[in-house]
Amino acid sequence: MELRIDERKKIAFPRISYYNYAIRYIVEQAIGAQFIQLPPATKETDELGTKYSPDYACAPFKHSLGSLIEAVESGADILVETGGLCRLDYYGELQKEIIRELGYRCEFINLAEYMGGKKKEWLKLARKINPKMNPAKLLTGAYEGIKMAEYMDEIREMYYKNAGFEEVPGSFRKVYQQFLLEMQIAESSGEIKAGYQKAKQAMNELPQHIPENPVKIGIVGEYYTIMDEHSNQNLEEKLIRLGASVYRFMSVTNCHFRAREETLRPRIRDYAQFSMGPTTTWTVNSALDYARKGFDGIVHVKSFGCTPEMDAIPVLQNISRDYHIPVLYLSYDMQESDTGLDTRLEAFYDMLERKKKVIR
Repeated sequence: MELRIDERKKIAFPRISYYNYAIRYIVEQAIGAQFIQLPPATKETDELGTKYSPDYACAPFKHSLGSLIEAVESGADILVETGGLCRLDYYGELQKEIIRELGYRCEFINLAEYMGGKKKEWLKLARKINPKMNPAKLLTGAYEGIKMAEYMDEIREMYYKNAGFEEVPGSFRKVYQQFLLEMQIAESSGEIKAGYQKAKQAMNELPQHIPENPVKIGIVGEYYTIMDEHSNQNLEEKLIRLGASVYRFMSVTNCHFRAREETLRPRIRDYAQFSMGPTTTWTVNSALDYARKGFDGIVHVKSFGCTPEMDAIPVLQNISRDYHIPVLYLSYDMQESDTGLDTRLEAFYDMLERKKKVIR
């Protein structure tokens, strides 16, 4: 039997929630390279990132650096740092130097250098990775990968809005995990759409026992930590287990395709007349929206030392005062224990539940 060697370049990105499934699809189906799919992050991932990070670096820097080190040790030829909306845009260069100093010899691509660039620059980058790449297939595969991200955001929203009221324990979780598994291995737009439709229908048909006036909690905050379950210690999962209906506006779909930061600023001018940072407008707008819709509470999430979200806190305090809506502030670095978070969330939920009973 002839032994066939996979000559495709092996590419890896830092972990960020389920979005790596969409990135995997674009890398393999659009570019024609091989994607290094890392297992879920562990304590060792955090320790690696922390060990080699500067003291002043934020938690997202440490998480992503730990991922990149594990990726190159798994055989990645090319490491890609996606950058971010804040100083993470500058971190790619620093991470590249750290990787080099550790003795790893691999190519490093910092996508922050291409943000805002022309399409031909992205095409040139894709050709660098795979000279035989088909431009038409690149466009089609990229679109399908973006569509997958939108589908995953929609199903996630359904899950956290409804799973706290399921009649059969674990029924929503089972559907959600199966959907993510199908997205992880999808190889065509047909498989992506079929998985999405099946999950949506299944969730709509699952039996629920929804209270007459359920506790509704909105989550706002810093871009990376709010979206990555490992980074926020499965915050949303913990809240639905307490019985809350959980909402989060911050997602790739909303923040990159539906609600540009500059379009939201007029909505919050009574509380913030100027942009205070990359995610602050989304944070304030979401909090104000939840308050006006009568939500019971807001959870503000940020990584330790995140300056834009620190600036947002006084504004959130004003919204809390004006609309009588409690806000729980959570700041993450590289915590290893869930005990403190569990206690704070339980106390916050109990307070919201008692407040509803008094008002009722």
